[in-house]
Amino acid sequence: MYNNEIVIKKIITYVEENLHEPLTLEKIARQSNFSKYHFHRMFQSSVGMTVIEYIRMRRLANASAALLYTSERILDIALYYQFESQESFTRAFKEIYKLPPGKYRRMMSEVIKNKEESNMETKMKGWFLSGSNPFNYEMGIDHEVVHQGKTSGYLMSKTVLDSTEFATMMQAFKANQFIGKRIRLSCFIRTKDVDTYAGMWMRVDDTMEDVLQFDNMSNRPIKGNTNWNRYSIVLDVPDRSAVISFGVILAGQGTVWADQFTFEEVNESIPTTNLEVHGELLDEPVNLSFDEEI
Repeated sequence: MYNNEIVIKKIITYVEENLHEPLTLEKIARQSNFSKYHFHRMFQSSVGMTVIEYIRMRRLANASAALLYTSERILDIALYYQFESQESFTRAFKEIYKLPPGKYRRMMSEVIKNKEESNMETKMKGWFLSGSNPFNYEMGIDHEVVHQGKTSGYLMSKTVLDSTEFATMMQAFKANQFIGKRIRLSCFIRTKDVDTYAGMWMRVDDTMEDVLQFDNMSNRPIKGNTNWNRYSIVLDVPDRSAVISFGVILAGQGTVWADQFTFEEVNESIPTTNLEVHGELLDEPVNLSFDEEI
């Protein structure tokens, strides 16, 4: 993995564990062993926002879950997440959620209650469930465990007994807009009780459905219990590409949450994470007796 990504993951983990504590740019930069100016630029380039904006966003996301799933007073939630007053919390909350905290609590609690009582499978636009044993897994929308905004997507084992079983929450789209480019897919992932492995994946296929580029993070799996962290895959999209597929994979038992998928073009200074063997297929088999040296 790239050194910068390792640093960013370390910092995000530190932030997640200390959201209820006072956090300053200087204090966080010390955790990275970089100057605050270099760290500031590196974090913003990688995550797409400053670390102070990120902390504010994560505090508000956690506060929104506390409003829905606890009976804590709004003032206590505000102070716990380091807002100076209920008024400053309300202003910040309305910027993101377009409602004051009290009204959000009333309205969203009723929505969630109605969804739970309807007992219907949650549908998510664009996403579908696939894998070796998809019916042993469940995917859906989570209002409680979120990274940013109101919801995240989750994939959870239900009746999985064998560690060789897996499922994926995925989607696919035409490769046209990325032809000839190198792209980075990123998202935030959180896991609970993952016994085999979880991760993000992306595949680039041609019109014959042959795989041109592929990465499923099998060489850097996510296991056990992890807090929100950012992961990336970098692949080339060759000229003959037709379809890009991507998603989250869960092998064995556990739960994985995902939020904020992003695609971006990167230059060739960013190495690919492609796991496929590079090179063209041979016209015929060779060296079948293993007696030819290179």
